[in-house]
Amino acid sequence: MAFLFQKLAFFSLSFLQFAPHKILVQSWGPSDPTEGFISLPLNRSYYHIQKPYDLPENQRYCFSDGVHRCWVYSTDKPHTPTSQTKPRTEIAIQGYNYSYGVWQFEGHWYVPQGTSGVCIMQVFGASPPHATTLMLRVVNGSLLYYRGPVLVQDIYDKWFKLNVIHDVDAAKVKVYINGCLIFEADGRGGTSHAFKCGVYAQNDDSYYMESRWKEIKVLRKCD
Repeated sequence: MAFLFQKLAFFSLSFLQFAPHKILVQSWGPSDPTEGFISLPLNRSYYHIQKPYDLPENQRYCFSDGVHRCWVYSTDKPHTPTSQTKPRTEIAIQGYNYSYGVWQFEGHWYVPQGTSGVCIMQVFGASPPHATTLMLRVVNGSLLYYRGPVLVQDIYDKWFKLNVIHDVDAAKVKVYINGCLIFEADGRGGTSHAFKCGVYAQNDDSYYMESRWKEIKVLRKCD
């Protein structure tokens, strides 16, 4: 099943079950998922760029006019000489690692035509054998939860607003697109978590991969 959320019209309520997660289509308009959260300071001291280890940062990342641009090639090296993972250029938020509570990532993202087989956002940290609690991947112009289900179709060359809420204690993750709750999933355990966004090559990756991000925020639910 796939759903397109290009316009913020009103949707009929339905629940599509994909245990242990579900796609949701709201019967109301967009909401403010940040209500009840506090936005935390976020500057360069709170994140670093993971990029091919043999290249300078400016060959795979730039920040201009408020937009972070991350790109990588399928032939690039991993982010460390000893890593067995695929190439990536990711904004890794290091200043707000968390192990309990309710945390939220917010950002606006854009993926150009042709980018495919790539993770653009992840909640890092989980219990073995998993490494992540959430991955949002772009495959052939659609946004997916890992390898499926499809969350949004026809995403190329458009800006979308993303909010991801991770309730560690309840072991739940929620995904909002343009203010609409579209997906819920169970957590995957783990003792430490962090948010990352950018491009991280996955299965059947395209030769060139790029995503752009702006207005990135990290929020924590008020006590």
